[in-house]
Amino acid sequence: MPDALIVGATGLIGRAVIERFGNAPVTVLARRDVEGLAPHHKQLIIPSDRWPEVIAAEKTAVLICCLGTTIRQAGSQEAFRAVDHDLVLAVAGAARRAGTPHMIAVSSVGAAAKSGNFYLRTKGQTEDDLRALDFRRLDLIRPGLLRGDRPGPQRLAEGIATIAAPLTDALLHGAFRRYRSISGDTVAAAIVALAGKGGSGVYIHENDAIRALAD
Repeated sequence: MPDALIVGATGLIGRAVIERFGNAPVTVLARRDVEGLAPHHKQLIIPSDRWPEVIAAEKTAVLICCLGTTIRQAGSQEAFRAVDHDLVLAVAGAARRAGTPHMIAVSSVGAAAKSGNFYLRTKGQTEDDLRALDFRRLDLIRPGLLRGDRPGPQRLAEGIATIAAPLTDALLHGAFRRYRSISGDTVAAAIVALAGKGGSGVYIHENDAIRALAD
């Protein structure tokens, strides 16, 4: 497993990725202490405005980005974009300039730069800007509704959607299968599998592909 650095380690997917790395070393870059790290994990607690310089100094082989918030959590569309676009691009750009060849980024199903939905449009624009950085390999993960124990207060809408997920998923067939819910642990397993892959190009992974990688 090549040396990997993860940002966004305190969220549902980020925490699961760390667990999935098992005995393999991984560098965790965060703004606050991350609970449950093993002794062989390297933790760097740094303000996010300094993340690019830290990433540049680390010169990691794989950058794993699980950064993500919601408009409600961020407080405004501008604050949401500052995290899900600006901060993602800042760390990605720093990694690329330092010579990192491979990036894995968690996006969202339905991401499209010309979407009428602000959330999906921001995700799509972030994907396009990551492509422009010309990593040797770029893996874009597009999960649907994420199932799992999230840190922090429960989001009412997501809680209702999670309860309804078994019925909703059963109704989604064909091209709509990509919108099915998926567990954060399954997404994390796919990310760790991708961290060990070589090759070049841009790869988009949606529900079925994520599950196949996890298996």
